[in-house]
Amino acid sequence: MELLRFFTAGNVDDGKSTLIGRLLYDSKSISTDIIETLTRQSKSTGANTDIDLALLTDGLRAEREQGITIDVAYKYFTTEKRKFIIADTPGHAQYTRNMFTGASNTDLAIILIDARNGITDQTKRHSIITAILRIPHILICINKMDLVDYKQDVFEQIKADYIEFSKQLGFKKLSFIPLSALTGENVVNTSKKLGWFEGSPLFEFLENVEIYHEEDVESACFQVQYVIRPQTEELHDYRGYAGSVLSGNLKKGDRVQILPLDTTTTITKIEKNQQEVGQASTDDPVVIHLADNLDVSRGSSIVKADQRITSENTIEATICWMDNKPYQIGQKLMLQQNSFTSKATIKAIEARIDIHSFEDLEANDTIDLNDFCKVTIKTAETITYDPYRKNRKTGAFILINENTNNTVAAGVIY
Repeated sequence: MELLRFFTAGNVDDGKSTLIGRLLYDSKSISTDIIETLTRQSKSTGANTDIDLALLTDGLRAEREQGITIDVAYKYFTTEKRKFIIADTPGHAQYTRNMFTGASNTDLAIILIDARNGITDQTKRHSIITAILRIPHILICINKMDLVDYKQDVFEQIKADYIEFSKQLGFKKLSFIPLSALTGENVVNTSKKLGWFEGSPLFEFLENVEIYHEEDVESACFQVQYVIRPQTEELHDYRGYAGSVLSGNLKKGDRVQILPLDTTTTITKIEKNQQEVGQASTDDPVVIHLADNLDVSRGSSIVKADQRITSENTIEATICWMDNKPYQIGQKLMLQQNSFTSKATIKAIEARIDIHSFEDLEANDTIDLNDFCKVTIKTAETITYDPYRKNRKTGAFILINENTNNTVAAGVIY
């Protein structure tokens, strides 16, 4: 069964949590005991309705008391067609890092717009973050249509405004749905009040939207997580390289290149679940055996010998700074890309990205919390990657403070 990962973003009070709650409630994806609990909680919070659907994702008491979603709340549900993972991300500007985290590795972005307010600075900020992360499909949900009498001209004007604004962002796929999360119009069932809308309701859209697959990536890449050397009498000569296939397909007999060694060899055996198999595909956890005994270690990459992939010590990237303490010149960092790690330094801050206009601004010597910057990073060890636009798994990384071991930034290689 296919898995669709998506996240929601929007202004504070645009109805993100209510929309997810409505989606789960009307699709009968939550159990009776949870509904009873939510009903009791809704009465205690003084909600105007019998059940406050936003409580499904606003899981922390402190969040509910403030009336905002602070952290990223994840919900899981399954229908006859698909499995779903939903990330409800915060709307406040100061929680940009939370949104960046929740949006990473998703297939679809749902950006909510209040029909009364149209496109705001927050809408632009969320859209630009989505563009930086190259989310494959963007869905604009124009919410609270009940408060504008379900008028088609309101929807069409916001749609036209957003299309004009988003031209600079280079979205691959862009869709629009009018709805009301509070009343349920066009969330799970087709709305008679929105009869002029010819598209499907949100639930049907989510069940049928095309999902981006890493199998579509041309480059096959396997990154070693662990070198298996039992050195027992029974397995005296056993040498296997365990990990997951990051993209593409690898087969027994493939001629492969080991990076950063820049050496070629052949795959002699692939094991999955302790059984020998003929090939391995994206996300498969496998053990690969090679014809030659090479100095392969954790973080080494195995790619097909005839494919092009970059392996170098200097990368150009866009990062989102996540640490409360600003970056300072000379700060000691570790770069981690899946199982690959290396000491790293930011050699240059090329520009700051205006999160509202998507324009490059002049950089200074520091990077503050939630800043997006274009940077040049130098790594001590050679890093193997395809740019993020081609392969989201090899083109993404995090930066770690070498002294505190805290994650201070996340980035994408362009």
